[in-house]
Amino acid sequence: METNQQEPIKRSEFLRSLGLSSAALMAFYCMGTLTSCSKGSDDPDPTPTPTGKVDFTIDLNSSTYADLKDATKKFVYKDDVLIAQIKTGDYIALSKICTHEGNLVTYRPTVDNFYCPNHGSVFDTTGKVTVPAVANQASLKKYSTTLTGTSLRVFEA
Repeated sequence: METNQQEPIKRSEFLRSLGLSSAALMAFYCMGTLTSCSKGSDDPDPTPTPTGKVDFTIDLNSSTYADLKDATKKFVYKDDVLIAQIKTGDYIALSKICTHEGNLVTYRPTVDNFYCPNHGSVFDTTGKVTVPAVANQASLKKYSTTLTGTSLRVFEA
């Protein structure tokens, strides 16, 4: 009776049999997932690509915008805009994208400013950067607002 036994393949032969393309693909995949941002970024202005002119109206009584009346939050996002009711009671609208590395900013009602939790950028209620994450960091874009009854229009002037 004859048995058909195969010799075990050596590790180096196995790796060669996979080919360079598989190794290159794996290296590319691994390197692509190891990226991260750092405070020392050389790109001070990752301004998002505009998607069109901002001009919309929201109903402040809508449950969608209930966070505007929440004393602990006082802001909502609508498209690429952050709308906040600041300490004076006025509604303001700024870009929701931080000018450092494109992360979302939030409104902090207790200190009446806007904050990027990723790297610590702080903006005042006009959108001006007061604590930059990097030198020459740009301000947030500010939009005009008009309140008529319970309708708030946000638009580019």
